[in-house]
Amino acid sequence: MSTPGRLVVVVLFDGVDLLDVTGPPEVFSLLRREVGGAAGYDVVLAAETTDPVTTSAGVRILPDATFEEVAGRSIDTLLVPGAVEADGQGRVRAVSDPAVVGRVKALAGRARRVASVCVGAHVLADAGLLDGKRATTHWSTARQLAAEHPSIEVDADPIFIRDQDVWTGAGISACLDLSLALVADDFGESVALRIARQLVMYLKRPGGQSQFSVPLEPVSTTRRVEDLRHHITRSLAEPLTVTDLAAHAHVSERQLTRIFKTELGTTPAAYIESARVEVARHHLESTDATLERIASACGFHTTDTLIRAFRRRLDTTPTEYRNRFRTSP
Repeated sequence: MSTPGRLVVVVLFDGVDLLDVTGPPEVFSLLRREVGGAAGYDVVLAAETTDPVTTSAGVRILPDATFEEVAGRSIDTLLVPGAVEADGQGRVRAVSDPAVVGRVKALAGRARRVASVCVGAHVLADAGLLDGKRATTHWSTARQLAAEHPSIEVDADPIFIRDQDVWTGAGISACLDLSLALVADDFGESVALRIARQLVMYLKRPGGQSQFSVPLEPVSTTRRVEDLRHHITRSLAEPLTVTDLAAHAHVSERQLTRIFKTELGTTPAAYIESARVEVARHHLESTDATLERIASACGFHTTDTLIRAFRRRLDTTPTEYRNRFRTSP
């Protein structure tokens, strides 16, 4: 017979992302199997009423309880998923219902910790729970979060971030990484590792590992910047400098820096490094090449430079990355 577990309340509302809701409970449910029922979580899906909630995927979910019913209980973890709307031009925007925001704000006062999945960070932000904190969200809505809430230090890169008792996660699949991190925080890394193995997952993708890859970056609005990006990709093994790029684009170095900042939100040097790291990741995942050969092929020239770039960009080392994500035998 299992003992009562830590209460996890998952907030439900119409239009919520399905995987945001179902992913974390799957992780939490495996805990009792791994520890023999001696400890665990009791997951409750809560909504305004117990009527079925329609998710973004069209799948309907039946809540376990109402917000009023869970408000009288001691909550260990309040988990807030998110929802988005499309603008008809291939872009999405995070949305939050003021009524849901109010419920989240009230329930957070009874919770030991609060966590958001993906664009659920926008709900936490609207509830004032991220003020003065560092947080992340899905890369596609990070600018929106920063613009609407300047008091939040928005970092669009990590998979998840913990700031005291508030956790925020990135893209939808990162809900599993975030959930495993919560388990590790409560029950230790070894238990979380066993759960990850049951899920056929890698543990642990560090919270600081980038959710970005270069191909995910938005296409520039100018042909000149697109030409520069293709030039960089073709020339990664060569020593690329701001002077070289400015000459290629027929602009001054100052103007080049301004163009990169405006169009891509970064500096030329940072963009070059991110492109080199992206290519190095591909080599590490799919080849047996040594770190020396990869460093040379990607323009890092020395393994030390390669290692420093990986630590800076992905919060891991090339060797650790290869061990986790290698796809070839």
